[in-house]
Amino acid sequence: MGENKPRRKLAAILAADVVGFSKMMGENEDRTLKNLKACRTITDESITSNHGRVFGSAGDSIIAEFASPVDAVVAATEFQRSLKQRNEEVEEENKMMFRVGLNLGDVIVEGDNLYGDGVNVAARLEALAEPGGISLSGKFHDEVCRKLDMNFVSTGEQEMKNIHNPVLTYKVEIKDLPEFRRDSANQSKGPEVSEQIEDSSSKPPAIAVLPFTNMSGDPEQEYFADGITEDIITNLSLWKTFPVISRNSSFTYKGKNTNLKEAAKELAVKYIVEGSVRKGGNKVRITAQLIDAMEDHHLWSKKWDRSLDDIFEVQDEVSSSIAALVSPAVKSIEETRVVKKPTTNMSAWDLYLRGLSAYNNKQASDEVKEFCFKSIELDSNLSDAYVLICNSLKQEIYGSYGTLRGQQKEQKEEEFHKYSLKSYQLDPENPEALIVLSQSYNFKKDFDNRIEYMKKALDINPNHAEANYEYGLSLTTNKDFVEAKKYVLKGLELNPYQQRYYPPILCCVGLEEYEEAINYCNKSIEVDPNFTGAYGWKASMLAHLGRIDEAKQVLNIYTDLRPEIKSLSDYEKVAPSVIKEILIEGLRKAELPE
Repeated sequence: MGENKPRRKLAAILAADVVGFSKMMGENEDRTLKNLKACRTITDESITSNHGRVFGSAGDSIIAEFASPVDAVVAATEFQRSLKQRNEEVEEENKMMFRVGLNLGDVIVEGDNLYGDGVNVAARLEALAEPGGISLSGKFHDEVCRKLDMNFVSTGEQEMKNIHNPVLTYKVEIKDLPEFRRDSANQSKGPEVSEQIEDSSSKPPAIAVLPFTNMSGDPEQEYFADGITEDIITNLSLWKTFPVISRNSSFTYKGKNTNLKEAAKELAVKYIVEGSVRKGGNKVRITAQLIDAMEDHHLWSKKWDRSLDDIFEVQDEVSSSIAALVSPAVKSIEETRVVKKPTTNMSAWDLYLRGLSAYNNKQASDEVKEFCFKSIELDSNLSDAYVLICNSLKQEIYGSYGTLRGQQKEQKEEEFHKYSLKSYQLDPENPEALIVLSQSYNFKKDFDNRIEYMKKALDINPNHAEANYEYGLSLTTNKDFVEAKKYVLKGLELNPYQQRYYPPILCCVGLEEYEEAINYCNKSIEVDPNFTGAYGWKASMLAHLGRIDEAKQVLNIYTDLRPEIKSLSDYEKVAPSVIKEILIEGLRKAELPE
């Protein structure tokens, strides 16, 4: 008889172990074993309930097999979340975190055990995983990425001990993970890092863009990856809100296996953008991640799949998109951070962010301005604080804080102009300062300056959502509705969450695109029922389309909300001048009295 050949099969392998287990055992063996037992109950239950089998366990490690990679990643995600919840409920010394590696590969079956590279790669991936995180191989990722509503982040190709070829790796982005306290090997650095974070909070945090990795396997494509990196640095610097590390400093990390926390420390930055470029044939896939390097946490990731028919257009589009995502994301994160910070020893930047948080949460205008004025007392050169005062004043004049008329309105508009001019004088290259200055000229009905300053803002940063939006709006003063609509819609595309539909309605009415105008009116009413103007516009549009009964119903809602509008002559006082005739003609058809 011939020698029996070993039996092989394809399996999804899960490898996990406890972070800092040896240190825990050295401190208190009984407590550590008790906590391990509690955690193993959680992990093993998730593995079993998702059709997995634990076939190896030594000390704190777990090795399990699954027939389905989907079952494996669901099990891993389930128990990581359950462990996170447990950690939130127990004392610090009882907390325990696991790393997880997942691989799909060929394994050798011997009794109840499995062997081979399929198992070894899972173990190597586990060592690469973040505390509380999940790392997976490219093969595993390809099987699950389209089947589950999870966010997967590329972590590049990794060399692994005793594995012949580099392994493409990813990780699962699990939201709201607990903060990891590093073991004694790194704890000595804790106070220094903590101090660095504290010092950096007194001013806007800096951002570095590390050279994107060329994963095409073609050295000639290095130029494309480098070009993407350089364009992102250039585009990010246009936002002005945060310092961006120069190309010369960032490119010192090219080709290196970089520890992001160390790189952040060396470059004196808090946030890092990194990514990769993979080109094949006429297609390219570009991925990018924004990382809080001090917390060792991914904040977002995104990928672009594009055709290379125009390689430079692709390069510009992707780099512009990344820049447009990064700056607002960092500002939002910083705003959240400072709201949780004690109010003692607040810096000018902190106070500005407090005001921004109050503004975004629709707190009273006086509260917003109070934070801004306190910020200015500490740093009279902070242009952004003056911009925020203007935005708050604009809400007093037009928005949710109330609608002013007469002398009160004129007084607020003069304040607006004074502070917008100050913000511009402090930083004439700040697009947001140019935006509010342009808006102040709109109040003065100086439409030439309105357009001129918006054009300057757009020249400084062509991918600034608000600059596109406001430039389009400024063009409506000349009734250039075709060009205006193009910029307004680009602004909405760059920031779909702003949900301000007044400019697109204005453009559509001016172009007599009544159906589209009604759609934007409906969206406006849905996101802000207090914006009564949309009801008046909708009534007019419906009447222009001959839907008179519907128009009358909407007009009744409008006049109930605005009892001061009893006639067309009343409406003429509040209607936007550039489309006034169209609106009044529609409301006349809807039988609003003369």
